[in-house]
Amino acid sequence: MVDKNKLAGTIYAVAAFSLWGILPIYWKFLKKVDSIEILAYRILWAFVFFITLIFIQNRFKELKQSIADKKTRILLIIAAILIGFNWFLYVWAVNHNKIVEASMGYYINPLLSVVLGVVFLKEKLKTEQIIAFFIAITGVLIMILRYGKIPYIALALAIMFGSYGLVKKLVKIKSLVSLTIETFLLVPVSLLIILSREIHGKGVISNNNWLFLFLLIFGGVLTALPLFFFVKSTKKIKLSSIGFIQYLSPSLNLLIGIFIYKEIFTKTHLISFLFIWIALLIFSISNIKEMMVKNGEEQNQLKNNSSVNNIHS
Repeated sequence: MVDKNKLAGTIYAVAAFSLWGILPIYWKFLKKVDSIEILAYRILWAFVFFITLIFIQNRFKELKQSIADKKTRILLIIAAILIGFNWFLYVWAVNHNKIVEASMGYYINPLLSVVLGVVFLKEKLKTEQIIAFFIAITGVLIMILRYGKIPYIALALAIMFGSYGLVKKLVKIKSLVSLTIETFLLVPVSLLIILSREIHGKGVISNNNWLFLFLLIFGGVLTALPLFFFVKSTKKIKLSSIGFIQYLSPSLNLLIGIFIYKEIFTKTHLISFLFIWIALLIFSISNIKEMMVKNGEEQNQLKNNSSVNNIHS
């Protein structure tokens, strides 16, 4: 029997990570725009998108009630800061020819999400998953030892987005409301950035870059949609399951970086990624086994319940 809630969560997650996977192509069109200005417009128009949905659905009362709890307010502030930095760093990485390194960060993130789920949410971690995590770490260490530098972008993206997923799991309010509040908290900063750049003659409006302005506005929608889908998925399926589906995004990023934008991909990169891919394969097999066992247990339980009902009837 299909669990409709889990199926919906899976569809949301696939949609989110597929969109994130192809977004580098869009941000490349905006390469001439400063990353901080792209961030500002992403925040502003993502908020406009979310508040419009709130208006259409007449959920302002729910919005007000959601921030009544102090703990929820603190979590939303943390979530806003995490996602704001994540957006900026990712766009910066794409437009500075570091898509391959960014993809590494999103490969590591699923494994980090599992660890965070274990530590903070008491989700169970199997031996295979522990082995997978350390194999992935080995892959990162190979990069560090070969090039003598830490892949800061990859690690920062993994930590920030993994932590964001954890915080979203702890926030007990509806996804649309949560996202509206998060982006609203960042709007004052985005407006200051836009105004400052326009005053100094560096903004897209003062330079009559109307095409870029349109792309920036639409970029807010492209920012909001996958994020909305992602948060919806966190409410319906486990954090570890989301980590599994997330392989879609870095895979698309990696292919785009190598084959479309011709970024450097050396033998060391290949070896490092192979370790991470092996880790993800072990982790995936472990997840599949766990799901199969659970499905079997659920079916047995249904059969037992059916047998008991037949006896009583």
